[in-house]
Amino acid sequence: MVPNLAPVQALDGLRVVDMATLFAGPGAARHLADFGAEVIKVEPPSGDGARRLGWRDPDDGETYAWKLLGRNKRSVVLDLKSDDGRRAMRALLDRSDVLVENLRPGGLARLGLAPGDLLRTNPGLVVLSVTGFGQDGPYAHRPGFATTAEAMSGFAAINGEPDGAPLLPPVALTDEVAAMAGAFLVMVALRHRDRTGEGQVIDLSLFESMLQLMGPLPSAHAHLGYLQPRLGAGIPYTVPRGTYRCADGVWVAVSTSADSVAARVMALLGVGDDERFRTSEGRAAHRTELDARVRDWVGARPSAEVLAAFEAADAAIAPVLDMADIAADPHVAAREALVDVDGVRMQGVIAHLSRTPGRVRHAGRPMGADTAAVLAELGFGDGDAARRGSEHPREETRRRPEETPE
Repeated sequence: MVPNLAPVQALDGLRVVDMATLFAGPGAARHLADFGAEVIKVEPPSGDGARRLGWRDPDDGETYAWKLLGRNKRSVVLDLKSDDGRRAMRALLDRSDVLVENLRPGGLARLGLAPGDLLRTNPGLVVLSVTGFGQDGPYAHRPGFATTAEAMSGFAAINGEPDGAPLLPPVALTDEVAAMAGAFLVMVALRHRDRTGEGQVIDLSLFESMLQLMGPLPSAHAHLGYLQPRLGAGIPYTVPRGTYRCADGVWVAVSTSADSVAARVMALLGVGDDERFRTSEGRAAHRTELDARVRDWVGARPSAEVLAAFEAADAAIAPVLDMADIAADPHVAAREALVDVDGVRMQGVIAHLSRTPGRVRHAGRPMGADTAAVLAELGFGDGDAARRGSEHPREETRRRPEETPE
């Protein structure tokens, strides 16, 4: 079910031009579109790479990646290698509030769209530039892949089993994190623009987005010389914390971050009087023994009994759900965390606003569906010259799902 429609959305009247590709930049624009911004997706004549990535809807052949990333957006095709295409793009940007792009540093200038030039003709424009490593620094011109950010941010080094290899996430984690950060930063810049009339360029890197997720680990290393080892599903300062298999094969996740919760779990396990487990430091020092006790206790009982016991003790526990479980979960339905739009199931809006809720109006549209209408609004003709170019996908758009194009 699609969320209830509000007469006014928070970002009504905001125009965003999204010329970015997989996944972070378009994801940021999608969040803005969900809350009412008019997002105009500008694709090259070869189409956005998301249209060729992953699973396809058997009804129309479009990918689910595109239907998610392109939702709530107008689709326009412009050949930015042509003079007509660039003229149309400049006219569009002169009448817009935000540009989202993810070319390598200097890429906009090579297209004749240097940020300084754009700001001279539209001083209030906010430019969100998403790259792998930022606009400057020794790595600035390296290819901008989520994989490299996950490897170099410290994430992979601490992810995995103690005796196993460093692990990368099996989803586009970096891109989703950077998308949310990008949407937030756009709103910060627009707040400044609305006060002063001044636009600006936002330099957002995938690498630094992931580094933010490392919490106090940089501090712990700088001041204590601490390097976190791989702990499987564990965390150094919270024990027990991890995933455990019940007698019926169901996996559950347990956390005891608060001392009060930990005390209740210790009592449930029958070790409430053990002095070794009274403090977080003590529990961490005896990680192996305590983890084994939880594993044995959970493993001896069916999941229904384990879940009921933890819930009765007001302790944090959850079943490990796969997508089939999530689709059937009553809380997911009540919160409309998944919605059906244009015959496609996808995530709902990221949060609920009490006065100006977001909504999913439509899935990603067919390629170029809005080109003629948008060009007409700009005072251009049929736009054939602006759409010239190869009809075949360029090689650089064929990316693995976790990678952000250059």
